Amino acid sequence: MPPPDASPRVAQKPEEMASRPVFWKITAAGAAFQAGSSAVDSATIVASLVYHLTGNVYAVGAASAVLRLGWLLPQLVVGFLAQRAERRMPFYATGAFGRASCLALIALLLAAAGDSAGGGVAGGFLALWTLYAFISGIVAVPYNDIVGRSIPSGARSRMLAWRFFGGGVLALGVAAIIQRLLATQMLLTAYALIFAMASLLMFVSSLSFVSAGEPPTPPTKDITTGDFGRFLRSGLEVLRSDDRFRLFLYTQWVGGATLMALPFYIVVAADTGLGVAAVGILLGAQTAGSLSSNALWGRIGDRFGKLALLRTVGGLRLAPPLGALAIIAGAAGLTPPALLAAFAVLFIAVGALVNGMTIAYLGYLMEISPNDRRPAYSAYFNALASPAALLPLLGAAIADAVSLTAIFSVAAAAAGVQLALYARLSRLDKG
Repeated sequence: MPPPDASPRVAQKPEEMASRPVFWKITAAGAAFQAGSSAVDSATIVASLVYHLTGNVYAVGAASAVLRLGWLLPQLVVGFLAQRAERRMPFYATGAFGRASCLALIALLLAAAGDSAGGGVAGGFLALWTLYAFISGIVAVPYNDIVGRSIPSGARSRMLAWRFFGGGVLALGVAAIIQRLLATQMLLTAYALIFAMASLLMFVSSLSFVSAGEPPTPPTKDITTGDFGRFLRSGLEVLRSDDRFRLFLYTQWVGGATLMALPFYIVVAADTGLGVAAVGILLGAQTAGSLSSNALWGRIGDRFGKLALLRTVGGLRLAPPLGALAIIAGAAGLTPPALLAAFAVLFIAVGALVNGMTIAYLGYLMEISPNDRRPAYSAYFNALASPAALLPLLGAAIADAVSLTAIFSVAAAAAGVQLALYARLSRLDKG
């Protein structure tokens, strides 16, 4: 069993410290990826594009769900293969360069469409977006393992915070470019250029990470090196025997109910009268929230522990859905500038939340994963968490059958339940 997250930090031996070039190459790769992913953010850019192409809340929910589901589902197979392999970098390279290529294909599709927004364009986009999501899923297991072996525990939250800080600075420039493109170009031409920019940043990210290399793979001392059936049975045993792993999984399932609201904030903005040019401004606000929170998340995670960071971010989960409910209630009395300002504040909170969730989730999962079984643990956890990825479709059904207000009410309630589960996880660590 890994030591509790609450254990005091100890000084790292020189041989345990990551070299500066490796630290900064991994950080730079993450920053370039962060900037590229902001250009195709599912809560703003993709949600707005899909809503424009289809006008359908189910399509918006599906685009968000498939991104998360595609990220999670391949990980059992990738984890099994990576656990047996001497080197995990080839798995990373396949997924990283593959997803960058998918974004380039989407850019070509949108560029070829011109200003035509027919069903073929929507179908082609969703097909390529699905392919992008599933190829991206190859990356998670080798990334977690290589970073976990390359960066010591006491520096991981800072590395992730620097990654998000650098990515946030780049993403502010990306947001400014996007706002300009949406204001001056034909709509699909603007989105084609946006996806081309994202593809270029993803290629830069891939090259930077691959250039960092990977440390020697530790010998594996467990049954995860057997056949695939044995690998799966080992995962069930981890679920039964590792209380910390199991309770953390429960928090992710509940957390999915708060995340199901993410793609619908931009739908509310559109329905209350904000034009498509505002998407770039809201993306900039989201990026500003992400950027401004980095130092806080890094300090909490490395100084007070990864679980303390999870609980802090869990409290912030309440802010966006409650803010959306407040805007919906008062939208009729707001002028357009005031409405835009209110949504900007909301998206600042969303940016800080999404950033904090990623840093906290990655940090805690690395913390509870044994060093020699990290690919397997990452695969088990993410595969078991995958059902929560379908919740944006439930959000679409709630929006269609009830209202958007109901989605945000459910998201706020789920955030409260998750906080209670984090309290149980804290007691487990202290016990």
